[in-house]
Amino acid sequence: MSPPADAGTTQRLLPGRPVPEDLDAHLAGFGPRPILEPAAMIEALDQSGLRGRGGADFPTGVKWRAVTERSQGGGDAVVVANAAECEPASFKDRFLLTYRPHLVLDGLEHAAEAVGARRVIIYTTRSHNDIEAALRAAIRERRRRDDSDRFVEVLVGPNRYVAGEETALIARVSGHLAKPKVVPPRPFQSGVDGLPTLVQNVETLAHAALVARFGAAWFRSVGTQRSPGTALLTVSGAVRTPGVLEATCDTTVGAVVDRAGGVEGEPAAVLLGGYFGRWVSADRIWNHAIDADSLRSTGASLGTGVLVVAPTTSCGITETDRVLAYLAGQSAGQCGPCHVGLPAIAETFHKVATGRARPAALDLLARWSRDVRGRGACRHPDGAMLFLDSAMEVFAADLRRHLKQGECRYAAQPSLLPVPAIEAGWW
Repeated sequence: MSPPADAGTTQRLLPGRPVPEDLDAHLAGFGPRPILEPAAMIEALDQSGLRGRGGADFPTGVKWRAVTERSQGGGDAVVVANAAECEPASFKDRFLLTYRPHLVLDGLEHAAEAVGARRVIIYTTRSHNDIEAALRAAIRERRRRDDSDRFVEVLVGPNRYVAGEETALIARVSGHLAKPKVVPPRPFQSGVDGLPTLVQNVETLAHAALVARFGAAWFRSVGTQRSPGTALLTVSGAVRTPGVLEATCDTTVGAVVDRAGGVEGEPAAVLLGGYFGRWVSADRIWNHAIDADSLRSTGASLGTGVLVVAPTTSCGITETDRVLAYLAGQSAGQCGPCHVGLPAIAETFHKVATGRARPAALDLLARWSRDVRGRGACRHPDGAMLFLDSAMEVFAADLRRHLKQGECRYAAQPSLLPVPAIEAGWW
């Protein structure tokens, strides 16, 4: 089958018009879902070069094959579509599920067939009630049309930052609190109820559905050798038309901003990857492509597909201060470096930001950042410290001014970065 008109170089996942697709519209555009042998499906993913779009950037084919080999095709595997999207600055997954839910469900069907799953689940959070309703409606629609004889569960978890991490998600699906666990074992070894488990971000599943239809060569026809295909980006901050964009992986940061209507004012820095991502000065990142190799040269990564432009009329110190306080409050409370260390770091940074700390506080923050890295059940401290360290580098001059003079005149500006209320509980 030939790709539809809206499956071109920049609009593969998203429809040409922002109209939610029902099953009839989906079939009219894409045709019936092809049935592939498990080995052929996984080989196509390998050849396509598709990598996870949930933040880990792990080869999709390798991940699916690991679960298949562990389950040995015996039907005892579990597949979980991760639609939690607990990153506050991201809404690309919700956007995709709103407008093309059946493309995601196609990918989920392919995953279940490839790994021999007997249980298939879509995991979302309580804050995404509209998405939960849309998913349930799409699943009912497919069953009425007999497009699937596989029962797909929708499970809702807490709106906590680390509750979407794959081991936390597995814990919740297994009937426990949605808190991260120590690895190994990894999900493919022992996941939901001890069974081999594939956890895959919904955008990755949608890409997999396109690879199954149009082939690996088609997927590779755009992007770069290391980062083929397209990616969904949540673009916000000082841009004229914030929202979700789809871009080929060889598109530069500046070109992405241009597609979002251009920058408002003079750009000072860009946050890439979300709250576990990295601030990079605008002049350093603007002409870099969003592919993994190009971003790595700046110390950044695309992560969850978040791109926030901070103008010179915003305060990077105040933005960082708010997010660090939020991340400290999101600790699962299981490990000292996270439960004790992150609040202490956030409190000290707040004192620096408000001019209530001594100069030695900067050295203390740098030392504490090194001390908490790589310790604990999950990577929550690591992500938070990457965010902190990048702010201390990019906004170094501003940080020193805040330390001496207190909050600057831009500190009272409306926040660029959303900071949700912290939800109680982990169930």
